[in-house]
Amino acid sequence: MSSVSWLSFSSRVALAGAVALFSAGVAGAQVSASPESFHAAAVSSNESSSTDYNFTASDAEGTAYAGSPSASPAGGGGQYDNKTRSSGWKGKLAMEFGGGFNLPSSETSPYINTGYQVNAGGGLHLNQMLSLLAEYQFIDDGLPSSIASQAGVDGGNVHLWSLTLNPVVNLLPHHNTSVYVTGGGGFYRKVTNFQVLYPQQFCDYYYGYCGVDYVPSTVGHFSSNQAGWSVGGGVSHRFGGAYGDGKMALFAEARYLDVLSPAILNQSANGLNPSTIGEGTKLIPVTFGVRF
Repeated sequence: MSSVSWLSFSSRVALAGAVALFSAGVAGAQVSASPESFHAAAVSSNESSSTDYNFTASDAEGTAYAGSPSASPAGGGGQYDNKTRSSGWKGKLAMEFGGGFNLPSSETSPYINTGYQVNAGGGLHLNQMLSLLAEYQFIDDGLPSSIASQAGVDGGNVHLWSLTLNPVVNLLPHHNTSVYVTGGGGFYRKVTNFQVLYPQQFCDYYYGYCGVDYVPSTVGHFSSNQAGWSVGGGVSHRFGGAYGDGKMALFAEARYLDVLSPAILNQSANGLNPSTIGEGTKLIPVTFGVRF
């Protein structure tokens, strides 16, 4: 082989080697120019700087992750996780307070007038749709003048109080404004009081005079203990609360109430004239109140 051919072959090998070295250098530069390298270079530069604005990579990462929901110790629920706040037994407690008026049915109106009623209850929220409440209710109704005349008295009243167990079924559990059905049964006590008006002296020391007023006093009564039941429904509006986990709700409801009271046939209450009162006490209580 001649010297010219040898030089030509060596030149080609050298040129190929130079190209390979250049390519390897470019690839190495790309790897070293990754975001991590720039980040590290920025950190190194900032650490060596004497300015008052030193800011390290660890600081940046810590700030970014501290504000992310995944950094929450609740495992993704956030600081105010509604499920976590209400998962305990205290979050399942239910209470209610209410009051309103009641109307007698056509069957009962000859023996009872309209009146007012109050109730209170407590129990458990079993789930989003169903609650179970033990309720106390007190009803105060007037006594019709026809019944008072039978007994020979000036007037009277009818008192009912009860202890019942009542489920409440929320038909729209995921809405703040919802409708529900409720009902139940339990123990009822009914007392029919007969009253006469007695004169009683009173004095008003502010105006400086005394006078006579007539005060009703109970002189006889009928009483009975029996079972009863009710069924009805209503509308409720739940307030969201500070973090969307509020349980307080206003409600308005109406029920049909049937107290299985016995009939009183020509009987005397404490020596009064004999009276007759039909069996059963059927009312429509209308209640406004608040639940938790």
